[in-house]
Amino acid sequence: MLIEGKNAIAEVLGNPSITIEKILIAKNTTDNAFISKIKNSGHKYQFVEKAALDKLSQTRNHQGFIAFTSDYKYHDLDQIFSLLKNKENGTILILDGVEDPHNLGNIVRTAECMGVDAIIIPKNRSAQVNETVTRVSMGAISHMRVCKVTNINQTIETLKQNNFWIYASDMNGKNVSKINLKGRVGIVMGGEDTGVSQLTKKISDEVITIPMHGKTNSLNVANATAMILYEIQRQRSF
Repeated sequence: MLIEGKNAIAEVLGNPSITIEKILIAKNTTDNAFISKIKNSGHKYQFVEKAALDKLSQTRNHQGFIAFTSDYKYHDLDQIFSLLKNKENGTILILDGVEDPHNLGNIVRTAECMGVDAIIIPKNRSAQVNETVTRVSMGAISHMRVCKVTNINQTIETLKQNNFWIYASDMNGKNVSKINLKGRVGIVMGGEDTGVSQLTKKISDEVITIPMHGKTNSLNVANATAMILYEIQRQRSF
């Protein structure tokens, strides 16, 4: 994968879950402080003409730095359960058919900022962790555990067996601010066009909704996710 720009590359420097194969630096770059950081990181680097970076860049905003990294390594659900073994609170985000990598990247960034322990995505009918997700997340993906599963509903049943309360987001549910979101919770967010599937809503413990007060009757999935994750942290702060 390609990671472009100083902020995104800075996030993966020294992160053991991301293997950096090489970092390309434009010869005319004047950011000596960041160049020194790359040199001190021990990763392989090479100075090249800016035109070479321009040709590789997908964002047209590489800032003189592009890193080649290994593909993202997905986590196992058992690893997450082990991590949460002694935690009173835990949050797992379940994405039921989010297919736009820009949405997934934004969700990853928000989830990492809000302390989400893991994100679960299906193997099929879902955006996967790729260069776009990495770029949009501004490198936050390197700090987020993403699990890829074959069957979302079976995974939800496994979460419930491990003492998670599952809440599916939908327009016709209970006001999210009236739901106790402390403890171990799994939040299901639906795809851009389809929402959460009927069966998934049926097996969830509760359906929750964000109250809407304007004339627009829906939110982008990334924005809706951010609002629900904030509500979780708000409740746990008191």
